[in-house]
Amino acid sequence: MGNVLVLNASYEPLNITSWRRAVVLLLKQKAEQVEHNGKYLLPDFPLPTVIRLRHYVRVPYKDIPLTRRNILHRDGHTCQYCHYVGDELTLDHVIPRSRGGGETWENLVAACVRCNVKKGSRTPREANMILRHPPRKPYSSLYFEVTKHLKSGMNQEWQKYIIGL
Repeated sequence: MGNVLVLNASYEPLNITSWRRAVVLLLKQKAEQVEHNGKYLLPDFPLPTVIRLRHYVRVPYKDIPLTRRNILHRDGHTCQYCHYVGDELTLDHVIPRSRGGGETWENLVAACVRCNVKKGSRTPREANMILRHPPRKPYSSLYFEVTKHLKSGMNQEWQKYIIGL
């Protein structure tokens, strides 16, 4: 039936849960329905796609590991220079390591082998190559989970609640 985006009482995205768990939270009045997609569980009970908790929940900060897999996911498995999509991707240092560029979210991007070799140990400006998106660290570990659902075309009701992700 689908997944449900759970918002904190402050409308910040908290996590994604099953529709069953969301319905239990609604029935126990621990949450309220914010969005639904027109499907109904019962004639007068729409199936939720977004719920909001009635009481604020404190969530500890969780750092997102800087891994090849996470960089490729952040960049949509697409070369950030020529827009190639495929399996032949490498990681490119925007500011080359030879010039003091480090292993950070803001300095690593997905690049095809051809663009990575073409850029070499130059900056994108020096190589006359334009970055598709400036690299940045995702704000939340929820970012990865939510973007998977949005890219699939499902759960478009979530879009207005994840602007900060």
